[in-house]
Amino acid sequence: MASDLRSRLEELVPLQRERLKEIKKNYGKVSLGDTTVDMAIGGMRGINGLLWEASLLDPDEGIRFRGFSLPECQAKLPAAKEGGEPLPEGFLWLLLTGEVPTKEQVDTVTADLRSRSKVPGHVFDVINAFPVTAHPMTQLTAGVMALQTESEFAKAYETGIHKTKYWEPIYEDAMNLIARLPEVAAFIYSRTYKGGVLHEADPNVDYAANFAQMLGFQDELMHELMRLYISIHSDHEGGNVSAHTVHLVGSALSDPYLSFAAGMNGLAGPLHGLANQEVLRWLQELVAQVGSDVSRKQLSEYVYKTLKSGKVVPGFGHAVLRNTDPRYMCQREFALKHLPNDPMFKMVSDLFEVVPPILLEGGKVKNPYPNVDAHSGVLLQYFGLTEQNFYTVLFGVARALGVLSQLIWDRALGLPIERPKSMTFEYIENYCESKFAA
Repeated sequence: MASDLRSRLEELVPLQRERLKEIKKNYGKVSLGDTTVDMAIGGMRGINGLLWEASLLDPDEGIRFRGFSLPECQAKLPAAKEGGEPLPEGFLWLLLTGEVPTKEQVDTVTADLRSRSKVPGHVFDVINAFPVTAHPMTQLTAGVMALQTESEFAKAYETGIHKTKYWEPIYEDAMNLIARLPEVAAFIYSRTYKGGVLHEADPNVDYAANFAQMLGFQDELMHELMRLYISIHSDHEGGNVSAHTVHLVGSALSDPYLSFAAGMNGLAGPLHGLANQEVLRWLQELVAQVGSDVSRKQLSEYVYKTLKSGKVVPGFGHAVLRNTDPRYMCQREFALKHLPNDPMFKMVSDLFEVVPPILLEGGKVKNPYPNVDAHSGVLLQYFGLTEQNFYTVLFGVARALGVLSQLIWDRALGLPIERPKSMTFEYIENYCESKFAA
């Protein structure tokens, strides 16, 4: 078995291509379920219509990365130190191969990403053309688009490449993009919030620790939090807006830079990547109105007040999950271990007990439990990363691991351009009326 990631993929691609052929041959006509008018109108919720190998979201037990639950990943994947959080490089190996890597294999990924991490100067020129008041996500997308000039796939396609080889330059682009995103993100953070003060990359540490240091954080616990944050945000099945967008745009043979930039524009939407900011703002409003030393009774009253005003309690509920998000629990365990007495964590912990029973009283909520966003902002605030508009950039850096892993496999398996059938009002009305008449 190959010890480096690229060579291991070269071994796996022919096997997975044959597997796909067998699935299409044996099961191609099998129905995966019926769709309804509600599904078509309601954002295609619940429609089984997308192949996504990197992860699967189970309504009851949460996310599984290549079949492994989050606790299993934490136990099995190599860490920077004994008993610490798993390294994102290990998640990348797992997402791409479906295999749990050794520490030696993870070290090869760290070294490979480090060797690819140099960002061309024109990328910074493009970002600097924006006013410092531009939203960090606007700057990030522009930076990614500026990196597109380096696309190996675009060059290979222009000169002619067999479709069975598409995945190889896609792999190069994906790894280069993953490697360079931390420096691009750190540059945006510096110019937007820190007066342009830059922190040098550290060639002697892992991917997440280096990212944290480039942001200006030397605390080893912040490095551990960044390892955890990147890992648990790396992928969340293929149907969410950012993941689906990368897959959709990539299906037109747009290179990884174009595809990822499109996905980041989706992530920047308030209904997708801004949720942890909304949680923090709600908590800060709570503290402003009630105080920081809040009883559970006071928390309950504030939750009722929020609901009666026609608003939702941010950080609770999920479109797919029907139990507490395992990503929330990972962060809760991290907080219990490292900051058990932090007032904001205590408040989040109390809300974990207070909110679900209140939401269940209405009888309409399918999932009253906290999701990942209920916790992540509080942890980042504790360690000093307080600039909330930057949180979605962190999310984007993390999400690159999952969506680009899948994009490599999209091209390796020769998946076609995505083209679902759309309908008009008239078509739906005529179809349904004729069906009822029959």
